[in-house]
Amino acid sequence: MMPLFRANLALTFKGLIRLPGFWVPTILFPAMLYAFFGAHNAGEGPQAVYAVASFAVYAVLGVAFFQFGVSIAEDRQSAFATWQRSLPGGPAPIWAARLCAALVFSTAAVLLVLVAAAVVGGLSLDPATQLRLLAACLLLAVPATFMGTALGYLVSGHSAVAIANLVFLPQAYLGGLWVPPQSLPAQIDAISHWTPTRHMGEVAWAVVGATPIPPASFLAVAVFTVGFIALTWVAYHRDRRRRFS
Repeated sequence: MMPLFRANLALTFKGLIRLPGFWVPTILFPAMLYAFFGAHNAGEGPQAVYAVASFAVYAVLGVAFFQFGVSIAEDRQSAFATWQRSLPGGPAPIWAARLCAALVFSTAAVLLVLVAAAVVGGLSLDPATQLRLLAACLLLAVPATFMGTALGYLVSGHSAVAIANLVFLPQAYLGGLWVPPQSLPAQIDAISHWTPTRHMGEVAWAVVGATPIPPASFLAVAVFTVGFIALTWVAYHRDRRRRFS
């Protein structure tokens, strides 16, 4: 299993590094969005800190959801991917490699948001808070990656970008990552509590605020993680049966 994982990990990184036009905008965009809008709209004090946490979660979602969800949908059309899926070993080494790559690129995206917060927003977070936020974001990258992976097996390469935007952008808004939850309309706030992004945000906000993570949000993130892994498994085997049966 480990040789297969190492081979897939090397293949994943080589494929991404050779496509800088794909991954560079993905990790840069959240920091740019924060610099253009978040830093000026958040004000000062706790709200500014919470805004950084929100955009850090948004960065993780963008990298994990887009970079791997869309790429899987597009890769499925290639002859190499068809040959690769005929090999023994199952999908676990491939998914583990993609998850590790997502953690690396998510780290870069979150660090860029923190740099933008310091340079543009003039916000100075102590190292301990930055490390807690980064650790929380890496934890949240797991459900985000498998949410994208499931999407990659469910949609075609031609429609992947459009559907990914259709899922990702409303999730970011409903989760309170663009607008603070207390500023959302009451009806939207009620829906927000049923979205994974809201609970991801709650985890990040608690971490930067040095307050306990709400047990309901911690449990929700765990449930969503298991659910997205299960959905990925079902979508993978559905696609496999359709292609090879």
